Amino acid sequence: QVQLVESGGGLVQPGGSLRLSCTASGFTFDYYSINWFRQAPGKEREGVSCISRSNTTAVYTDSVKGRFTISRDNAKNTVYLQMSDLKPEDTAVYYCAAHRIPNNLCVLYQRSMDYWGKGTLVTVSS
Repeated sequence: QVQLVESGGGLVQPGGSLRLSCTASGFTFDYYSINWFRQAPGKEREGVSCISRSNTTAVYTDSVKGRFTISRDNAKNTVYLQMSDLKPEDTAVYYCAAHRIPNNLCVLYQRSMDYWGKGTLVTVSS
């Protein structure tokens, strides 16, 4: 059974940090790029960051560059999203998704994703 489980969300003050985890099971993890998306209240889901199969390529949306860092541990079937200097506009449900891709790239294109997690809520508020 394929599963992607996000964890690490919660309430944090502006300027604070959180680390999200996405743990996979039920498929060959290192065949897939792993991607983070988020959906803020009343807004469409948007791509945040992705990482290639072998950890060599990472992509970030402009609004999180320099604040978020994505990494993966293929031995643990887990991807991490380290989020720093959080802002109220980062408040959203964060989803991880897996995309089977033959090369060492990643693309933040929702329709390409093969599997999705159920999300974890991040709230940035004082």
